[in-house]
Amino acid sequence: MAKIGFDNDKYLELQSKNIKDRIAQFGGKLYLEFGGKLFDDYHASRVLPGFQPDSKVRMLYELREDAEIVIVISAEDIEKNKRRGDLGITYDMDCLRLIDAFRDFGLFVGSVCITHFTEQPAAVQFKKRLEKLGMKVYKHYIIPEYPANVPLIVSDDGFGKNDFIETERSLVVITAPGPGSGKMATCLSQLYHEHKHGVRAGYAKFETFPIWNLPLKHPVNVAYEAATADLNDVNMIDPFHLEAYNQTTVNYNRDVEIFPVLNAILTKITGDSVYRSPTDMGVNMAGFCIVDDGVVSDASKQEVIRRYYESACLAKQGLGETAVVHRIELLMNQLNISVEDRRPVQAALDKAAQTGAPATAIELEDGTLITGKTSALLGAASAMLINVVKNLAGIPDGIPLLSPSVIEPIQDLKVHTMGNHNPRLHVDEVLIALSICAATNPVAKKALEQLPKLRGLQAHATVMLSNVDIQTFKKLGVQMTCEPVSQNKKLYHK
Repeated sequence: MAKIGFDNDKYLELQSKNIKDRIAQFGGKLYLEFGGKLFDDYHASRVLPGFQPDSKVRMLYELREDAEIVIVISAEDIEKNKRRGDLGITYDMDCLRLIDAFRDFGLFVGSVCITHFTEQPAAVQFKKRLEKLGMKVYKHYIIPEYPANVPLIVSDDGFGKNDFIETERSLVVITAPGPGSGKMATCLSQLYHEHKHGVRAGYAKFETFPIWNLPLKHPVNVAYEAATADLNDVNMIDPFHLEAYNQTTVNYNRDVEIFPVLNAILTKITGDSVYRSPTDMGVNMAGFCIVDDGVVSDASKQEVIRRYYESACLAKQGLGETAVVHRIELLMNQLNISVEDRRPVQAALDKAAQTGAPATAIELEDGTLITGKTSALLGAASAMLINVVKNLAGIPDGIPLLSPSVIEPIQDLKVHTMGNHNPRLHVDEVLIALSICAATNPVAKKALEQLPKLRGLQAHATVMLSNVDIQTFKKLGVQMTCEPVSQNKKLYHK
């Protein structure tokens, strides 16, 4: 059983109570900006073992009678076909995905707000599509000199030009496919319009990282810096909170930098602001739910190493900057860790040196290391998968799981019909082959039943795996890293 360092039930209870208190504080209407991912928050689940990836949306479900969701998307992102790095889909498609996902969870999605709107053709088309699907759509515009020119912003020529988003419930959750969508500006615009309508409303931020009541250099907070290294985010002591309360808390640079302007806007809208620091604005009870600091610290250190490998591979492919790699190296130095602290790394490198070909390794919960080597039938990652499920099922090495009568037709299809040059089976193809064999082979069926035990395990490959393999391991819950080394010199890979 994996070690638990975070009490998820306590988190749901405390976070829900804190949000209800904020609603009451502002007279029954709260605009809550959600930072990070509402669904699939795998970063939080990796650094806080015990945190469930859907914890945020489960918490909202507890408040479903009072909550409605507004999804914010930038017209500029729609026009540029901006994509989510983790899912590989465009922001407009993710907007549709989020609407479906929220509804499937039993939550009410009230509307979509398209921000930075300047009649961009793709944004206009997306607006029409949403409206045909029955969604209410609102437009917010670019305000010159935002956020510095407070008198202009808080006027009929600023927020006043934006559509007023009509909402029905006391808790309005503002979320988006990704950063830079305009969530905060949408909240503030709504406060302006609510105030013009004589309605008292408040604003708060649902935060997870950095965790304000952990030390600045705690591994959990350092892992957040590693995760946002490409954005130049830096954790820092909140100077406003320190001055107001003589209490040391952690925030990050963008919230600290924007606070004086944000507070001036809030004061201009409502006549007063209840907030004395950016930490005050956050709703974040995660720090109170850590039950084993050693477990979360170790998990966070592994996350920093994973982020290092991820950034190094992106830089190697020309999709990222080497400066990001160097930033994460500095964070590793702060934590006094190196790639040698990730046990599958050396095991995979040793196997590759032994065989003269790419290799992989995975670490089981008891510390056992299982490797996989490249062969004529299987790539190293596929071989590792077969070896690990055999080990977990107690199946001797000499017993084959995949019948040649199943593998050979798949290879023939790949090479002669689909035009692939590499006949070796990818991880997803191995899973399909194993599923077919399991229908008639009890041993294969027993191996297939071990797949849930892979979730949370650490693995490493000595070359950059294909996107297909990476995504399959993600679905299995395996936390895979790769050396920034190409298996071949081809520029294009199917």
